[in-house]
Amino acid sequence: MTHKSGFVSIVGRPNVGKSTLMNALVGEKLSIITPKPQTTRHRIIGIVNEDDYQIVFSDTPGIIEDPGYKLQELMNSFVESALEDSDLLLFMTQPNEVYAEDAPIIEQLKKVDIPKFLIVNKIDKSHQAQVQALIDLWQSRVKFNEALAVSALHAANTTALIQLILKYLPEGPPYYPKDQLTDRPERFFVAEIIREKIFEQFQQEIPYSTEVHVESFKETETKSGEPLIRIHAFIYVERESQKAIMLGHQGKSIKQLGAAARKALEQWLETKVFLDLHLKVREKWRKDEQQLKRFGYK
Repeated sequence: MTHKSGFVSIVGRPNVGKSTLMNALVGEKLSIITPKPQTTRHRIIGIVNEDDYQIVFSDTPGIIEDPGYKLQELMNSFVESALEDSDLLLFMTQPNEVYAEDAPIIEQLKKVDIPKFLIVNKIDKSHQAQVQALIDLWQSRVKFNEALAVSALHAANTTALIQLILKYLPEGPPYYPKDQLTDRPERFFVAEIIREKIFEQFQQEIPYSTEVHVESFKETETKSGEPLIRIHAFIYVERESQKAIMLGHQGKSIKQLGAAARKALEQWLETKVFLDLHLKVREKWRKDEQQLKRFGYK
């Protein structure tokens, strides 16, 4: 029996549903999802395994056309590397999303010398004619090998997408063990889940000015002998005023955040969690290359 394997990257603007699509394809929540743009900051791998194939999906940050911070430049670099080192590319868009004729991504897509699919998301909120018009527009700009309309939220047409990908995937051995879902450690996802709850709870600039670093992750037991994971994490912000907002009156906001994050972590880790959160100020960390390196962006 022949075996197929390859790397498939999902690219597109913020909030088009890239993370939702990868989670649906993998069948596990690996990428955090919020209604706010630029939630995804890293390139996150999710692996789909069957006896005769392995697809290594890569969820990338949304394309930022005018980056204002070194962090955003690095996020864009993750997208650029995805364009360069994949076996297949999924370019994701949605109805009502407008790109200028000279948008840089159009030229980048034209230069990509691998199979590339146009994926139109959110068909559950669109008319068929609207979707077809968008497909026709993009096919006139870039020669895509395939075009498919999906609803990532409802996992509509995801099985068809897998089958299309397998048509173009090269033969080869698996790159990862067959029981592996991702290449990231548990600590990474713990930090991401905490960051997701920050995006959900706080508004305006606060979520974008925060970074989470897991200082310790220890598997222990409760006094009654039940499994318990103790997590100690720092939330970094850029200004004292942001720290005060996140702390809240008499610590109310940080306690609310901790309760929501702990609940989500217990669901994800399937065990009891003791979560200890602390706030620290790192001025202009989004522009500081040393801080960004420490936070895993290089």
